[in-house]
Amino acid sequence: MEEEFARARERLLAVAYGITGDRGAAEDVVQESWLRLVSTRDPVDDVTGWLVVVTSRLALDVVRSARHRREQYVGQWLPEPLVEPDADPADRVTLDESVTLALLVVLETLSPAERTVFLLHEVFGLPFAEVAGVVGRTPAAVRQLASRARRHVADRAPRFEPDPVRQRAVVSAFATACAGDDLGALLALLDPDVVLRSDGGGFVSAARNPVVGADRVARFLAGVQRRKPAELRPVRVNGWAGLLRVHQGHPTGVMALTVADGRVTAVDIVLNPEKLARVRAAHVEGTP
Repeated sequence: MEEEFARARERLLAVAYGITGDRGAAEDVVQESWLRLVSTRDPVDDVTGWLVVVTSRLALDVVRSARHRREQYVGQWLPEPLVEPDADPADRVTLDESVTLALLVVLETLSPAERTVFLLHEVFGLPFAEVAGVVGRTPAAVRQLASRARRHVADRAPRFEPDPVRQRAVVSAFATACAGDDLGALLALLDPDVVLRSDGGGFVSAARNPVVGADRVARFLAGVQRRKPAELRPVRVNGWAGLLRVHQGHPTGVMALTVADGRVTAVDIVLNPEKLARVRAAHVEGTP
């Protein structure tokens, strides 16, 4: 069981993180699922399947209990980003192993049950019968939840560039334009309907509401860079090309960019220091 848990751990973390949007909570959930496995007296034929179901249930409980806190959150709530050093796009994990920040933002507008059903079935491929056991609904009800969630995501999710090489090139050009205070270049890189969200959590200055439109987003980004100049370092954010804002040697923000047709369609900036704790610790140890 211990060996199988070790093999399944990264997948379990991906499931728990996808549901909660919180890496710390995901790690706690996965640890609790292991403790429940070793203490169960019932026979377990499929250890990984058992762990996925229990992890999903525990993560769903976390989301339900956090619902009120997130509704009272100061400004816009964004998930905790998963940040890794920049790497060759060919080494990027696949989308089913890494849930993008933009997708998590959309899923946050779903009910906890819809969010869980969408992730487990659409992203991680669990059959409806197993998902039904997680959310406490019939398979027929779960199919309806999945259908509603798919329509919701299709209507709200920004267009996405599936080619990581092209996506990385646009992000690199975006960083150059921001650092050079080149408003014209920024405007050329932004989709006309681009949306920018920033999460300061009430701890640091951030836009309280989404900034919409290429001109407004370009001027917002240029203004931020002028007020607080920062080095924009390439990193991977949830498996895709992104940027780390570094001011006076310290990480101050993570930027996740969604790209389609050669332009940026969404900019999600995490500034909340509590959500950057892991990034800062890794930075001290010499990773991003």
